[in-house]
Amino acid sequence: MLRENILRVFVASTILLAAAIHSAGQPEEPKHINVTASKFSFAPSEITVKKGEPIVLTLSSTDANHGLVIKQLGIHVEVHKGQSVDIPISTNVAGTFEGKCAHFCGKGHGSMIFAVHVVD
Repeated sequence: MLRENILRVFVASTILLAAAIHSAGQPEEPKHINVTASKFSFAPSEITVKKGEPIVLTLSSTDANHGLVIKQLGIHVEVHKGQSVDIPISTNVAGTFEGKCAHFCGKGHGSMIFAVHVVD
């Protein structure tokens, strides 16, 4: 009985150790966040993510050509009506990073703002 318990503990420990070693070498899967651009807003208009968390923002447009520029994060992309584009975002620095539509889309273009909040 004691011998069986010791063997079970050994096997369980070995499996847990192997799983930990395997997962330690694997990069974390990015979190995907969908954002829709339409006249004259982004939905959602802001996101909050953890510092160091890999993020891919999928920007889609429903009604016209739009874009997104967030200078502090090195982002400048355009998206055409009915299409989407994936944008990897670096979250290595905490802070609030503000962006705007990068493609003139009409009278309300100036109100198209977007914010990324990176928290510790």
